[in-house]
Amino acid sequence: MSRFKNRPAATTAAAEKPENRRPTSADRSAYFARREAAKVLRAVLQGDAKRRAVGSIKSLVYSPSVRNKRGTFALVCETLKYLSIIKEVLGSANVLNSKWKRQGELIYIVTYDILFGQAASLVGDAEKFLLQRKDALQSALAQLLVRKGMKDIKDLTACQKFPGLYAQYTLMMKETNFVWHLEEFIRFSCRTAVLRFLRGHCDVGCLISIVDISKPRYVRVNTLKLDLKSALQELGKQNKVHEDDMVPDLLVLPPGVDLHNHPLVLNGSVFMQGKASSMAAAALQPEPGWEVLDACAAPGNKTVHLAALTHGKGKILACELHKERVQRLKETITLAGAANVEVLNEDFLNLNPKHTSYSKVRAILLDPSCSGSGTSAVRLDHLLPSHGAGNDDAGINRLIKLQAFQKKALAHALSFPAVERLVYSTCSVHQIENEDVIKSVLPLALSLGFQLATPFPLWARRGLPVVEGSEHLLRTDPAEDKEGFFIALFVRKSTIAENRPERRPSTTTTTSEALCSEKSSISFVKKKQRDKYKLHLYCPSAKLSRMWLHPRYVARRRATRM
Repeated sequence: MSRFKNRPAATTAAAEKPENRRPTSADRSAYFARREAAKVLRAVLQGDAKRRAVGSIKSLVYSPSVRNKRGTFALVCETLKYLSIIKEVLGSANVLNSKWKRQGELIYIVTYDILFGQAASLVGDAEKFLLQRKDALQSALAQLLVRKGMKDIKDLTACQKFPGLYAQYTLMMKETNFVWHLEEFIRFSCRTAVLRFLRGHCDVGCLISIVDISKPRYVRVNTLKLDLKSALQELGKQNKVHEDDMVPDLLVLPPGVDLHNHPLVLNGSVFMQGKASSMAAAALQPEPGWEVLDACAAPGNKTVHLAALTHGKGKILACELHKERVQRLKETITLAGAANVEVLNEDFLNLNPKHTSYSKVRAILLDPSCSGSGTSAVRLDHLLPSHGAGNDDAGINRLIKLQAFQKKALAHALSFPAVERLVYSTCSVHQIENEDVIKSVLPLALSLGFQLATPFPLWARRGLPVVEGSEHLLRTDPAEDKEGFFIALFVRKSTIAENRPERRPSTTTTTSEALCSEKSSISFVKKKQRDKYKLHLYCPSAKLSRMWLHPRYVARRRATRM
């Protein structure tokens, strides 16, 4: 018990008798932070249990309704880190009555503060109730350590959250053949944090939970409210900032820059949105005046990006099935000032493509529900209870169900008669949700007059070579790009043949045909800028046609006939 009584005597006395002193402003701030954290924790746990999150931990914490964002974020993350231990301690101590069991999330937050956090500033009814039972909680924690055979809390946390990784680590430390087991451990963990562990900068608990902080901070300028030049000037006052070399209206800041309380973020002039996420709407290239459908819209960052790309003209139909996510979507739209967005609380699969309401839809962004495997580190999914479940069969079954929905949604999106461009995107690294979906639906797409096009031709990483035309698919790598995204762009062939030559070429919507026609009249610098966004079209029959008409093959055919 001595290791749990390492706080100063005055602090302990203040924690045990909070009624003897008047609450300070810090006490009141901590009180409200715990209540805000409990609300966020409830949404996180409910979404994780249903495998249908309203938003990531970060997006929920940094929503406008949360005031003390920094304190709330720390409380939610730390409570999730110790959640399995907290549940076992509360179960063993058996101190909760029916009243407090109904407020489980608040009890988890307060228990964390008592056992591992700042017990000195605990004020409130729930806090007083648990403080009176502090000895029972600490005794249950000590018994848990003995029962698990752990030396301290850090090892217990690692063992509870990642039993397989911890077992491999302990085996490695006991073996004489250290180098061989070290290599196996690195392959087993697949985490860049291993390098920090090897350099002695963190212990095994930190090794497992740490998130790579080398990722640059990306912010997308909301051109509905602020122009790019003004954003550069404003953000450049305190940080080094430059434009991204590929995605328009995207700015790059140094890693670790905290902009959550920046005025431009709070008023919706800029959105903290990753580069890979920003590429989806940019790849669609909707034009001002177009009617665009965002099939699975919440939480709304891509929706308002579409509104900005159309300069607030035309109409953006934002479709979202779940009511709790619709509210989040509306908040994002209001913050962005996107007046041309219409929210549909509907199931995208139930929309009738032949209905007059959708007869003018010319572009669709389909970002369906997926496993989120490409952004699990960014979303802090390693803190969720489901992450350490270790049920491979359940995970595979979930992927199969997700793929079935994704194929249905993509086939449905292709059936809208006026659609000229369609983007299918996921934040997954799994082939089953990406290339396999495209391979399954590609024959239907070709029969409806669509073909694959290449978004961002200068981007190096492309699709896995398991489907014809994989070189036109776009992937981002979690290790290299810090996020794992997948983008496929479909373009209707008839639209390109009929409309594209008549349109005036621009720097953001340039086709291969337009480039060829102006090759003699544009400078090298402008041509390089055009190449960044031009479309490379995939047509399986094109190569065969050129080969068939080649003089060499014509001569061969004549010889065989003779």
